Amino acid sequence: MYSRREFGQILGMSLIGSTLQAANSTVERTKSTVKGVRLGVISYSFNDMPNVLGQDHIEMVVQNCQAVGAGLVELMCNHAEPVTGYQMQQAAARAARMAATAANPNGRGGVGGGASRGTPSPEALKARDELREWRLLTPMSHFQDIKRRFDDVGTVIYAYCVNGMGADFTGREIDKMFEQAKTLGATVISTSTTLEVAQKLVPIVEKHQFPVAFHNHANLTDPNQFATPESFAKALAMSKYYKINLDIGHFTQANFDAVSYLQQRHADISHLHVKDVKRDGGPILPWGEADTPIKAVLQLLKKNQWPIPAEVELEYPIPAGSNSVEEVKKCMAIMKADLE
Repeated sequence: MYSRREFGQILGMSLIGSTLQAANSTVERTKSTVKGVRLGVISYSFNDMPNVLGQDHIEMVVQNCQAVGAGLVELMCNHAEPVTGYQMQQAAARAARMAATAANPNGRGGVGGGASRGTPSPEALKARDELREWRLLTPMSHFQDIKRRFDDVGTVIYAYCVNGMGADFTGREIDKMFEQAKTLGATVISTSTTLEVAQKLVPIVEKHQFPVAFHNHANLTDPNQFATPESFAKALAMSKYYKINLDIGHFTQANFDAVSYLQQRHADISHLHVKDVKRDGGPILPWGEADTPIKAVLQLLKKNQWPIPAEVELEYPIPAGSNSVEEVKKCMAIMKADLE
């Protein structure tokens, strides 16, 4: 069995024949491995963490991973970056949208794809320039410290999530994101973006020889979005370093069969996002109330011992009196029970 340092060296070499899948089999099992299946959480799930101006969320993410028993985390890059005033405004707007969704839980469930944006405001452009400068100037010691803090509690940073990577990133900024991911000990960079951006990223990904996994939503009207098996196939044909971060909830929401797709494409899938969503573009609901074949997917991972982590992505409205940690605990418990 390779150490994580040796594993990073493997990924850094050009000998990635079957790339992530072959190397993944050497990764140490984590404390949240059940029946050979590694369970984890994306830090996006802790969406009710308080924002403190000028501070990052790392300490809270570490504590929350401990609280839910996650030995594996997909770290959102914004949680490693200092909170700005603009982000606080955006978070407040998002909280208002979530509250509206909670008030109408049977409404249509977000078939849109996350990667499309309207024309940014001057305030947004200023905030983006400031973030870019922070990324370019912040030393890697910041990310070494983050890795140490997760290592200290036995949680592996499996993936580093950089959403929209390439759309308005400079070449130097993208290089920095790869450097950050490697410093954190991540196995893969994940991103919600477009096929157009994926094509532009090819020479940079080839230079770094480090996997990038694309996350799907359920936008079936825009052929530039990742939503269909065909969209994933187009990306996989672009580079041997491209992988799939399969969101089985959104895949179900778009009326595709996650079990069948996993059987066909498991060698190309880096990790799963798990949520329960209604078919036909329906809403994201508490687990057990929608159509995602969560148990069937987990049983398939167990049966075949495929080294594909399954991560909770908490997106349903948090019930009154609860919080994200308590809800993620429930989801983790369901996954463990589904593996028995």
